[in-house]
Amino acid sequence: MPPATTFPKRLAIGSSQFDQLRVLLSTVGGRNPFYTAKFNAAHAGYSVRHLGDLTDSIPFTTKAEIIADQESHPPYGTNLTFPLDRYTRLSQTSGTTGTPIRWLDTPESWEWMLRNWELVHQAAGVKRGDRIFFAFSFGPFLGFWTAFESAARVGALCLPGGGLSTAARLRAIFDHQASVLCCTPTYAVRLAEVAAGEGIDLTQSPVRLIIVAGEPGGSIPATRARLEQLWPGARIFDHHGMTEVGPVTFECPAQPGRLHVIETSYIAEIINPETGRPAEHDAVGELVLTTLGRVGSPLIRYRTGDLVKPSPSGMCECGRHDLGLDGGILGRTDDMIIVRGVNIYPSALEQIIGGSGSVTEFRVRLVASRALPEIEVDVETVAADPDAVIQRLQTEFESAFRMRIPVVVLPTGTLPRPEGKARRFVRA
Repeated sequence: MPPATTFPKRLAIGSSQFDQLRVLLSTVGGRNPFYTAKFNAAHAGYSVRHLGDLTDSIPFTTKAEIIADQESHPPYGTNLTFPLDRYTRLSQTSGTTGTPIRWLDTPESWEWMLRNWELVHQAAGVKRGDRIFFAFSFGPFLGFWTAFESAARVGALCLPGGGLSTAARLRAIFDHQASVLCCTPTYAVRLAEVAAGEGIDLTQSPVRLIIVAGEPGGSIPATRARLEQLWPGARIFDHHGMTEVGPVTFECPAQPGRLHVIETSYIAEIINPETGRPAEHDAVGELVLTTLGRVGSPLIRYRTGDLVKPSPSGMCECGRHDLGLDGGILGRTDDMIIVRGVNIYPSALEQIIGGSGSVTEFRVRLVASRALPEIEVDVETVAADPDAVIQRLQTEFESAFRMRIPVVVLPTGTLPRPEGKARRFVRA
C-alpha cells in the first residue's frame, strides 16, 4: 500500500478502503468456503482494526490455489460467497500463462465492475455521443463485456466487432464513423497492416481515441509512438485489468505511460516477488490486489504476477492521489527472463525493438536446452536492408543488457497477429 500522507484526499481513500474491507471480511467469513478454510488454516480473523491488519495477518491468495480449488471442486471452485443461484455471469481467463480460470459474478459484483469501467471511460474522455468500435471476439473474457456495457451507460453508441474479419472491422469503423476504437495494442497494429493492404487510408480515419488493454504495450513509449504513427490523429489510452479482479487501472491524463489504480475499489500492495515482503521504495515489485466490491467472488491479497514500479507518492500532476504505476505493467513474474544473472523485462525488450522503427512484429525465444539459458529474437521487418536491422538491434541489446542477443529476420507474415493477447515470449 502507498505510504500515508497528510493529503485529505489520500486519507479519504484510506478511510473508504477500510470501511469496504470490514464489510467484505464480515460477509465472506463463514459463508465463502474457500476463504473460510484459508483463514482458519492461517488462524486469521474476519475483523480488522486498521488497514495494516490486512498485511499483518491475512495470507496471500495465489493463482495456483484458485486453479487447484477449481480442479478439486469443478467447475467453479469454492470461492463463492453466496448460493449458486445468486450468480448471473460467467467469465474465463485466456489461459495464456496456464490453466484457464472460470469466474462467476452476482449482479452486485457486475455492477461494481461496470462502475469501475465507467471511470476508465471518463478518464479517457469518452462521452455521450461517441461511437465505440469493440474489435474483440466477445468470447468468455471479462474485459470485453464490461467495457461494452459500461460504455453504453456513459451514453456512447456501442459497435460490436465480434465474428468479423479484420477487413470487415475496418469497413465498419468507417461506415459507422467510429470515434473510439477499443482493442489490444497488437490488434491495433494488425488493423493498420490490413488497412494498408486493402488501400484504406487511415489518415481519413474517424477514430480520435484508441483504448488499448490486454497487453502492456500501451504504456511502452515505442509501441505508443508506433500506434500513433499508424493511426494519425488518434490518441492512445492505456488500461489494465484481469478477469480475476476486474478493471484495475486507467492511464494518467497528465502523464502518458503512468497507470492509476482505482483505489476506491482496490487495496493495492507492491511486494518483492521473491520474499513476499513489501518492495523497497520506488523498486519494481509484484502487484497484489484486494477486490473490495466483488463480494460474491472476492480475491483477498491476490498475487497478480504483474510487475510494476510505483510513481512518487503524493498528488499526481493530474490532481489524483491514487497509486500511480510508472511504465504501466512492466511484465509478469513468470515472463521475466533471467539470462546470465541479468533480469530482462519484456517491456525493456519491446521498447528497444519498437524503437527501431522498422520492425512490424517480433518474438522472443528462451532457449533453455543449452547449458545456460539463452534468448534469441525473431523479427519481421519492412526495412530494405534486414542486415542493418539485425546489427542495430544486437548493438542496442548489448548496450542495454551487456550481452549478445542473436536476432533472426523472418519472412513477413510468419509470426501470428492475434486479435487478443499476443504471446511474444515463448520457451523453446
